[in-house]
Amino acid sequence: MSTVPGWDGPPPLAVVVDLDDTLYPQAAYLAAAAAAVGTAAGAAGLDGDAVHAALVAELAAGSDAGGTIDRALLAAGVPAGALARLVPPLVAAFTACAPERLDPYPGVREALAALAGAVPVGCLTDGNPAIQAAKLAATGLGPLLTAVLVTDTLGGRAARKPAPQGLLALAARLGVPADRVLVIGDRPGKDVAVAAAVGARAIRVRQGEYAAAPDVPAPWAATGSFPEAAELALAVAARAVAV
Repeated sequence: MSTVPGWDGPPPLAVVVDLDDTLYPQAAYLAAAAAAVGTAAGAAGLDGDAVHAALVAELAAGSDAGGTIDRALLAAGVPAGALARLVPPLVAAFTACAPERLDPYPGVREALAALAGAVPVGCLTDGNPAIQAAKLAATGLGPLLTAVLVTDTLGGRAARKPAPQGLLALAARLGVPADRVLVIGDRPGKDVAVAAAVGARAIRVRQGEYAAAPDVPAPWAATGSFPEAAELALAVAARAVAV
């Protein structure tokens, strides 16, 4: 079900979507990456199953924090003194994970195509650029997007949402003022907050790792799925055509 307040002011001229847990379930990618790390740990002479299980637990506790592989190794009984030698190749195994396929949430492909037929659609995502590119390629959704921007390319973790520079740069690529985009994403503290930072509005999608997070800051609307969010976005974007 959707919660829809009224829309006042000028309608959006473009839509910006998040990637992880908005277009596809990120848990599918994290499972593949954790398995790759477990295999690499075994090849390095460690207990690969133990490292894999510990990394799965660390990622379940919060996939956005750094140092997950370090903590997983410690939890698997690896001495702290060995981390400097072992972590880099395991991080490389995680980064190199490129699943052949990541299935989008139901209805996402059709909803994204409908949006793309009406307004420019960009994707703004945080993370390692190689990892994010591999995820997007595996979803097969790239051709439906006018532009993609990985915030880390603008200055590493400091440029991640809710820092505004990524959305400002992507809006420029889409050829619209930043305050005339409508953001769709799953995380209030990132997707809704970055929209607010540039004077834009956001639709929050309650799914994935942060589905139960409170609506702080408050979005313009909240839905239970991306297709519902796209339907709302199309309804308000149509007002730009009518004006």
